[in-house]
Amino acid sequence: MNIAIFSRRHYEQESLQQAFTNSPYQLHFFDVHLNTSHAALAKGCDIVCAFVNDILDAHTLSLLAAGGTRLIALRCAGYNNVDLPTAHQLGIKVVRVPAYSPYAVAEHACALLLSLNRHIHKAYNRVRDSNFSIEGLVGFDLHNKIVGVIGTGEIGSVFCQIMAGFGCHVLAFDPHPNPHCRELGVDYVSLEHLLTHADIISLHCPLTPATKHLINADTLALCKASAVLINTSRGGLIDTQAVISALKRGQLAALGIDVYEEEATVFFEDQSNTVVTDDILMRLTTFPNVLITGHQAFLTHEALHNIAQTTRSNIDTYVANKPLVNEVF
Repeated sequence: MNIAIFSRRHYEQESLQQAFTNSPYQLHFFDVHLNTSHAALAKGCDIVCAFVNDILDAHTLSLLAAGGTRLIALRCAGYNNVDLPTAHQLGIKVVRVPAYSPYAVAEHACALLLSLNRHIHKAYNRVRDSNFSIEGLVGFDLHNKIVGVIGTGEIGSVFCQIMAGFGCHVLAFDPHPNPHCRELGVDYVSLEHLLTHADIISLHCPLTPATKHLINADTLALCKASAVLINTSRGGLIDTQAVISALKRGQLAALGIDVYEEEATVFFEDQSNTVVTDDILMRLTTFPNVLITGHQAFLTHEALHNIAQTTRSNIDTYVANKPLVNEVF
C-alpha cells in the first residue's frame, strides 16, 4: 500500500520512517505542499499524509479521489484546511493527530511571553554587537498578574498550569470548562470579562467559523493598553490588520505569535533570498514589541515521535477496517 507524504521536512522524516519500520507500506516523500498543482503526485496512493498548511480544498480532494486516495491522514491537530463535506461526499476518510505534546505548544507560548516581557530577543542582538546597555529592557513580574486563557483543552490546560506555577491569577473562557483547570484554581469567566481584566491573553482554541477573528477591533478595544497577546493556536483567530492598528495606537502592549492567518504561502520555507510579498506580515516584523516564530511551537523530539506514532496507528486502524477514533467528521 502506497502512502504519499506531503510537506516533508528533514526534521520529521526520521520519526516517520522509524514509526513505519517493518510496515507493509511504501512511503513516498514530497517536499512540496499539497494543493491542486501537486495532487497528481499522489496518483496510485491509497493514503495521503498531509500537514497543517497543505490545502485540501474541493478541487484537490477531487483530484486525489480520482487518483485512488481513500484516506487523508493529517499529521497535525487542526483540520480547517480540509473541505470535510467534499471529502465525505467523495468517500475519503479524514483522520488527525488530536494530541501530540501539549507541553511543547504550551511551553512555547510561555517562551514567547517571557521573551517579549524581558526583551530577550533585543538583549541577544545587543550583546552580539557588544552593546551591554540595559536601557529600554524593563519588564514586569509575572507573579500576581492576571492571565486570560481562551480555550482550555489539553494545550490550554497545560498553559494554565504553567502560569499558575508563576503565581499568576488565571482566568479562562471556554464553553466546556476543564475540571483539571478548576482544580488549579482557574476561574471561568465571560470572554468580555477576560479581555477586560487580563494582563496577558493567550489563545488556545481551535479555528472554527465561530472563532475566526475572535481577536478583532471590537474585542481589542476591551483590552488593557498594557496587555500582551500570545497566539500559538491558529492564525485565523486574529484579525491581523486590527492588531496592527491596535499596536500603532498603543492599544496593545505586545504581540507574540507562532501562527499567522496567511502563513500557508510563507511559513516552513526559507524566504531569506526572496522578497516576501505579504505586506501585512512584513509590517508586523517592523514592530519592536512583536515577536514572531514560524509555526515551531510543536517542534520537540517528543512531539515529532508522538505525531509519527499516532499517524501510523491511524493508518493501521483504517487498513484493518476498525473504528477510527481520530476521524474528523
